[in-house]
Amino acid sequence: METNSILGLSFFVGGIEGALRETLKGALVIAPSGPNLANELRNLPAYRAAVQEADVTLTDSAVMVAVYAAVTGKRVPRHSGLKFVEAIVGCEELKAPGAMFWIMPSQEECDAIGRWLRTQGFEVNAENSYVAPFYPKGAIEDALLLERLREYRPRVVMINLAGGKQEVLGAWLKSQLTPSPGLVCTGAAIAFLAGTQASIPTWADRAGLGWLFRCFADPLKFVPRYWQALPLLPLVWRYREKMPPAI
Repeated sequence: METNSILGLSFFVGGIEGALRETLKGALVIAPSGPNLANELRNLPAYRAAVQEADVTLTDSAVMVAVYAAVTGKRVPRHSGLKFVEAIVGCEELKAPGAMFWIMPSQEECDAIGRWLRTQGFEVNAENSYVAPFYPKGAIEDALLLERLREYRPRVVMINLAGGKQEVLGAWLKSQLTPSPGLVCTGAAIAFLAGTQASIPTWADRAGLGWLFRCFADPLKFVPRYWQALPLLPLVWRYREKMPPAI
């Protein structure tokens, strides 16, 4: 598997089909956002540990990719969480009964995204979906979810929760499930496709402008969030391939 180290993490730089193959083998897949890399990577030990345990780390942050290229002259392909979810949705073998399990942030999102997923040929019902409780920052364990997954035994689990928490939950689940299903931590990416959050055109995502569309759609929510990503610029400039020290 082709990787390139940035900020101490092994980012996947192969084709998106390769990332999908790893998922089907039981990989923990993450797509760390710019704000999470700028902050939680240094100041949240549970997150810092979890992202280092991932099997496939996608280059979701356009800012990170651009700054790394400017500093080192190395161009790495950008694979957004949205692009990867599109690959999941297009995978026919994952539409088989029992193949997927969906972890959602709320019942409202579960209902809305579930309706859209059914139009794409996926099975979504009470047996293979789970509305997560509120998880605090830090270590996360969920015995009820673990029991559900052990009973259902899906091939791939989609964890559609907030960045900073979904990676911690995914790493914990991987440590508890044998054999492990594919665990995909792509946050709100599926909500963009389903239309429950800001619609992001494919061209905008590929151009690294998804953040701008989110800010236009809900400035009070997303402008402060992406403002928090600004420390990522000097971090990548200074540390490049090395992980910055914890604070």
